[in-house]
Amino acid sequence: MTDDVTDASTSSGGEADAQSEVDVPARSQDPADVARRLEAILLVVDEPHSLVALAAAVGSPVPVVRQAVEALVADYDGESGGPRRGFELREVGGGWRLYVREEHDDLVSEFVNAQAPSRLSQAALETLAVIAYKQPVTRSQVASIRAVNVDSVVRTLVARGLITELYTDPETGAINYGTTDALLVNLGINSLDELPHISPLLDDGAEGFESEVLR
Repeated sequence: MTDDVTDASTSSGGEADAQSEVDVPARSQDPADVARRLEAILLVVDEPHSLVALAAAVGSPVPVVRQAVEALVADYDGESGGPRRGFELREVGGGWRLYVREEHDDLVSEFVNAQAPSRLSQAALETLAVIAYKQPVTRSQVASIRAVNVDSVVRTLVARGLITELYTDPETGAINYGTTDALLVNLGINSLDELPHISPLLDDGAEGFESEVLR
């Protein structure tokens, strides 16, 4: 009797497990579907992502994702019978990311600058200061210093032409940022060496330490 109950319980558990697996929809591995999922991910990433990372994001094997990436590159470049797009899918530092084509850089910069407000927000100014003093520096390093997410602020500063992508770390794929000549022009200085030394402006904590000693 006990064995029958155990068998029934096991069978019921197995059916439940099987049912739970059935309830989870498997993602299509059709090349067109994989390519569409890749486009959705690539539209929102700010840094190059490796094929392995993209494969994990879209739930497809790496070889399938590699073929989808190659198909997208050919499509955007106009090699599949369609028009050549104003953007491209480019491999940088071992990862893939969408970029505006170089011939449209000036056009996009003019448009973004025309839409942007004339004054920078406090968050943008603080982020710009960190980059100016710490460059080359990654977004994650800036975020660590400011203790807030700086993704949108960095995009704003890039669009305003105050900072630029210097290079991509070959190991991590992280983009390192630095300031541009436009910042020097706006500050009215000839080089970053003319920035005020930041150390005298920082509280070294000596006053608090001395008061604690006196106690």
